[in-house]
Amino acid sequence: MKKKFTLEIASPCSENFNKMVPNATGSFCNSCAKNVIDLSKKSNHDVAKFIAETKDQNICARLRVTQLDQEFEYNEISKISNLKYAAVAASLLLASNVSGQEKAAVKTEISCPKPSNYLMGKVAYNHNVKQELLITIKGKLLDATTNKPFSRKNYPNLGLTINDSEKIFRINSKTGEFSISAKVLKSSKSLIVTITGDDYYLSKEIPFVIESVKNNVLRQDIIVGEGELTRIMIAGGLGINYK
Repeated sequence: MKKKFTLEIASPCSENFNKMVPNATGSFCNSCAKNVIDLSKKSNHDVAKFIAETKDQNICARLRVTQLDQEFEYNEISKISNLKYAAVAASLLLASNVSGQEKAAVKTEISCPKPSNYLMGKVAYNHNVKQELLITIKGKLLDATTNKPFSRKNYPNLGLTINDSEKIFRINSKTGEFSISAKVLKSSKSLIVTITGDDYYLSKEIPFVIESVKNNVLRQDIIVGEGELTRIMIAGGLGINYK
């Protein structure tokens, strides 16, 4: 029988998951002396399997916020059904082995097509190559409301990438300052800024003017409204709502 359910965390926990003691299933929270199961990186199938195996237990879990909007499903199969299925599978396997032994191997003859004629001539080159520059972008990440750096307590470990730069630059929590290298096209009119934190995420475009780059350095503050940062992780007592 199929069972459908959704997940709920009615009272989110304010503890920092990254400061907990890691273990095989998640992390141990010293504040409430409980193990917090990390379901945020599991597939829907694995989450459903976990819930099916622990449905009668009191669970504290860490989830992606998007998982709260999803519907999960698992099959509840009785032991008798499992035994019947195993017996049928065994008989089918035996029958297939017997029929396989009776059939002789069929030889297959493959004919290779003759190669087609080759074309010869001059190779044309496209000279309209987009010019790309490697520049250093320096500035501050500021809260639009206060015009000050984001609170480290509320937004710990904020990192920044620009135009999919290879490395994540960790924002100075006191000053909000950053310095990061990024590749940009001369013809580009914007930069893609991605901000990540322990539990938050934001990707947005900011204007870019090539004339503002001096000696391969662009000085540009990034000002973000607090409401723009999307919460991606949530932890607390796990509720299961069956459909």
